Amino acid sequence: MTISVRQARSGDQDALALVGAATFLESYAGIVDGGAIIRHCAERHTPDVYARALDTSGQALWLAEQAPGAAPVGYLHLTAPDLPVETRADDLEIKRIYVLASLHRSGLGRRFLQAGIDHARAVDADRLLLGVYKNNTRALAFYDRMGFETIGTRQFDVGGRVYDDWVLALKV
Repeated sequence: MTISVRQARSGDQDALALVGAATFLESYAGIVDGGAIIRHCAERHTPDVYARALDTSGQALWLAEQAPGAAPVGYLHLTAPDLPVETRADDLEIKRIYVLASLHRSGLGRRFLQAGIDHARAVDADRLLLGVYKNNTRALAFYDRMGFETIGTRQFDVGGRVYDDWVLALKV
């Protein structure tokens, strides 16, 4: 199995939307209300949402593709922080690191995180911040292994239902 990671570009919005919705469903089915998952994906994982992100200065996305065929299997999305904690001018937010469940523990999450760290350093950012659902034990364990520390909390709306998240930070 060969997986390539590259910076996403205009035209990748359909692939990003597909993998975004698929990974959100995989991660939260049986945990979060099913109707809320459907509404969330219909609002936040559409080609138009990703096309706007790709065209917005200050946002950067990477896409993972599996060979043969370049099927989308994950992505990383960085942006200016929009979190209810004190942020600094040199912070970046990891809006999402999404990887299909079949590729968990494959090293792809680490590759995305390294791409985020490399990008942060290139733009003189000092910290990467992110929000993660408090009951997402798999993701929390990953971020703990990578050196993230809890700096706050937030509430996150998923299709009209509100869930509690931890806000984490990693000094780069």
